[in-house]
Amino acid sequence: MHQQHIPSTVRRTTARTAAAGAATLLAVLAPAAAAQAHVRVTPTTAAPGSYATLTFKVPTESATASTDRLVLTLPTDHPFGSVSYQPVPGWSVQVTTSKLATPIKTDDATITEAPTRITWTASTSAARIAPGQFQTFAISVGPVPDVGSLKLSAQQTYTDGSVVNWDESTPSSGAEPEHPAPMLYIKSAPPGGSAASATGAADPAATVAAAPRQATTASGDSSGQWLGVAGIGVGAVALVVAAYALTRIRSAKA
Repeated sequence: MHQQHIPSTVRRTTARTAAAGAATLLAVLAPAAAAQAHVRVTPTTAAPGSYATLTFKVPTESATASTDRLVLTLPTDHPFGSVSYQPVPGWSVQVTTSKLATPIKTDDATITEAPTRITWTASTSAARIAPGQFQTFAISVGPVPDVGSLKLSAQQTYTDGSVVNWDESTPSSGAEPEHPAPMLYIKSAPPGGSAASATGAADPAATVAAAPRQATTASGDSSGQWLGVAGIGVGAVALVVAAYALTRIRSAKA
């Protein structure tokens, strides 16, 4: 049969279409996956003087190692008077209380020592947070200091010995750093939101205990899911176009 010559411009266009589809898919999915991988706290707001339940979501970013330790550093310049934790199956917990360099005077008393660190350690290999999974760790703190915001730095340790410190402050521009620290906003407004104390009421979610779950396959936040679906759709359309063009070429050759 006669073999039709396919112009090089058609071949280049087809290749570019396929490459564009793959690139679009990766470009949309990669930022969503990266944003979901951070250690985050929920809720991000609380009212002064309240007792808040804070849940830390800890995903494993590594593709080869599991998370087996989490250390949460509590503020000492504006400390919490008390801290309690919700047990997580397979994890041991140690709360460290330290003497404050500068005693804090309150209406009730002078605080000379306060909880300054909470350490969770996986007791068994099965309890470790494997790649593609996350775990939640819930604590109750209070009374919440009457300040703008509090940094709750976290240190994540992996089974291969690597350590990630989530302790970077978010600049006023709102651009998120590579390893942002979990933040609790009290009188200051969080990026893109309003402070819980702006209305004089505590965040309702802060008073509800969040039951920690066993390490679960990370599904991400709803926003990340929608971004992923959109990216898949765009990439799929581009790939279908490329496949159609290739079919046309093969038909022309036949």
